[in-house]
Amino acid sequence: MKAWYSAVVVFLALMGLNGCTPTRVGDRVPLVVPERWHNAPDAQPVSAPKDLSQWWKGFGDPVLNDLIGRALAANQDLKIASSRVREAAALVTVAEAAFYPTLDFSVGGGREKRIDRVLPVPGNGGITLTTPRADVFTAGLIARWELDVFGSRHLEAEAAAAKALGSEEARRAVQVGLLAQLATSYLELRGVQKQTAILRENISVQHKRLQVLQSFYRSGLANRLDVTRQEGLLRGSEAMLPVLLQRAAALIHRLGVLLGEPPASLHTRLGESAPLPEAVPKIPELLPADLLLQRPDLRLAQTEVSAAAAHLGMAKAELLPKIILAGSGGFGALALGGFPTLTESVYTLGSGLTAPLFNAGRIRAQISAGDARLDQAAANYEKTFLIALEDVENAYVAHASALERRNQLIRAESAADRSHTYAEAFYQRGATDFLSVLDAQRTRLSTSDERTKAETAVRVSLVSIYRAFGGGWSGKSLVSQVDKATDGGDNFLLPVAADRDKATR
Repeated sequence: MKAWYSAVVVFLALMGLNGCTPTRVGDRVPLVVPERWHNAPDAQPVSAPKDLSQWWKGFGDPVLNDLIGRALAANQDLKIASSRVREAAALVTVAEAAFYPTLDFSVGGGREKRIDRVLPVPGNGGITLTTPRADVFTAGLIARWELDVFGSRHLEAEAAAAKALGSEEARRAVQVGLLAQLATSYLELRGVQKQTAILRENISVQHKRLQVLQSFYRSGLANRLDVTRQEGLLRGSEAMLPVLLQRAAALIHRLGVLLGEPPASLHTRLGESAPLPEAVPKIPELLPADLLLQRPDLRLAQTEVSAAAAHLGMAKAELLPKIILAGSGGFGALALGGFPTLTESVYTLGSGLTAPLFNAGRIRAQISAGDARLDQAAANYEKTFLIALEDVENAYVAHASALERRNQLIRAESAADRSHTYAEAFYQRGATDFLSVLDAQRTRLSTSDERTKAETAVRVSLVSIYRAFGGGWSGKSLVSQVDKATDGGDNFLLPVAADRDKATR
């Protein structure tokens, strides 16, 4: 009785250890996070999470809103990413199944008859022995359970869960990129269409100028050089028209593919020129630390660190013993010749313990490899964060530059308009010729073309800012919250790293 009681106590103790993970490795990475953006507008915000999930609606363009809604429903890249999320979720179930015993049903049967044998008998030649035919049938259940005393199976499940979370972050990253690419293509299309309209008007003006010069040449009021120079300018402008038309067609084709449709499916709807959106979304007021929660690629890199830490813990657990409980039960039947069938129930119960003694350094090498992979994941996390900071700073610079260029061109366009107005007034009074009017008009149109490019660049730079901040998906953080405890100065200890040599739960 005491032996049985002791066995129960040992079993319960092992069950208490089951799920504890003394080989777990830390997954925190120290990052140096700037307090402010260097190139942001002067009004720097206080850190406060903002919802950037539908930033494109700030343009107030119903066509853009409709295109994005259709892309979210039908884009193939999103479908691929979503299927990977389902795959990773299924693999989590596979990993967690190792926590539980396995139970299998087994059934077998057959017929047996041995070869006749002749026993030699002196003086009689021998005696023939015939073994009767036997029918054998067995059936039963087989159970096996490996107790996760040192947490190897739990770490495997944690790694699978981290990869599943990473696949969700990868899907979000695809969505962020899709929305930014679609909005950029749409805005560029509207800009190109505006440029095309301006170019057509410019070609018309240059054609009139050529006609006037040809008339003056025939009257002896202009020389041949003026005519050929103007003809060269006209042909050069005409040569630019196919380039713009090709660019517009390519953008329409890109938008069609992003919507999961044939490339030419949007020509009817988007082929006609439409103005750039007048409204623009506000610049998001986020601080550098907010990127860690907002950008999916950073959250993905964080899950990769967690998965690598779990795999390293699994490798360390290989040094420790494994305890296995096994059992089977069933019945068997034997029919031998004409004798009555023999049936009996059978069962087995057992346990085993295995521990590594010699493996030529295999386990230690796996631990070393796992440690190297964790270093790689941590370095990749730091690199991804630096790239995220770079993306935002570059987007801020591009937006400021586009705004400055747009403002300068607005003033230049205003001056060109005044010049054209004065030229027409002087022409009406006979103070100048018609060529001056056409030249002023051509200059005004060229300035308008440059301003259209600048207006497009301003809007595209806003898209880049929202993309750099990870805008375009909704949902609360599933990874972790920013730990604002400082580690000396500007060193913020953010989820993902630290002491790998300490076994922590």
